Amino acid sequence: MALDDSLLDDPTRLAAADGAGLLRAAAMAGAQVRATVGTAAELELSERLDVGRPRSLVIVSRPGVGHTAARLLEALVAPTSPVPVVLSDVVPNWVGALDVVFAHTDDPYDHELALSLERAARYGAGLVLSAPPDGPVASAVAGRGVILAPRVPVPPEFGLARAFTAGLLTTNTLGLSVADVDTLADRLDHEAERCYLGHESFVNPAKSLALRLAERTPLLWGLDAVAVGAAHHAAYALAAHAAVVADVAHYRQALSRPALRRAATDVSGSNTIFADPEDREGESVPVRVVLLAVLTGQAADSGRRRAEEVLPSADVLAPADEIVADDAARAAVLALRCEFAALYLGLAAGTIGGAGRVAPATA
Repeated sequence: MALDDSLLDDPTRLAAADGAGLLRAAAMAGAQVRATVGTAAELELSERLDVGRPRSLVIVSRPGVGHTAARLLEALVAPTSPVPVVLSDVVPNWVGALDVVFAHTDDPYDHELALSLERAARYGAGLVLSAPPDGPVASAVAGRGVILAPRVPVPPEFGLARAFTAGLLTTNTLGLSVADVDTLADRLDHEAERCYLGHESFVNPAKSLALRLAERTPLLWGLDAVAVGAAHHAAYALAAHAAVVADVAHYRQALSRPALRRAATDVSGSNTIFADPEDREGESVPVRVVLLAVLTGQAADSGRRRAEEVLPSADVLAPADEIVADDAARAAVLALRCEFAALYLGLAAGTIGGAGRVAPATA
């Protein structure tokens, strides 16, 4: 991947390269949160979902950003939930009137999801669906659940904020979480402003991260379960926008793989000023270790210190070092920064952007 890093600090060229307005779409995360909160209020979600404590909460994971949203919700809610929180690809057969189901999809014709939702509705389960208002998926829930349809038009790969907010509103209403959804939009707006294309790389956290990941294989290792969820979105965004394949794992799981652990620890030696770039000729693409952290507290901070001792050259992305916010907001900010970084990397490499960004193959 030939990277034109000069593009990142030339706002005029950068804006021209982003002919599809993808950076603007990413910056709409805060607007998506506000729109989703407004939709939920208009549809009286809290009243319609006033079912008391459910027997279980089923979070359905579907392809796209729904996969990340489901992982983030499960990681945030499950550890302290008084009821089982089940993560599933479709609604399980055992779901009944005492259970609540949350699902997000950008595919209105996801027939597999539609069939499982229709079955759950028939058995009287509480249903909250974040999806387009038309098609078989919405029809399966219509009149028997709450459909939070999108109001801010963005491409599907930029819909994490909407999916995540819909899930948080659901879990808050059920008393399974206490996420501060009211300030989430402001946090995302602030991050989008920091990642604005007019800010130079040394002050723009997304551009800085993009340059760190350039021509490297990213090893996105979460120090907690919520951070692993954010890492999954980072990997999704890198693949979607920059055609970069990244490894995602919990830090402890990552270190259980000897060969990759050796590659990660060897990075510290190759990053010194005495390293000879010619020594890497013939080797595979070097790795870049990125440690992601969302949770705070004594155990989390202790684990982070140990990880930094084992991998002293690793980059650390920990929103708690920069903002005061709850776990949900820190996770959302982290995911958005990685999304912007993937966009900048893709624009600089020519994997996305306006017509002619990638030279056509010659005959």
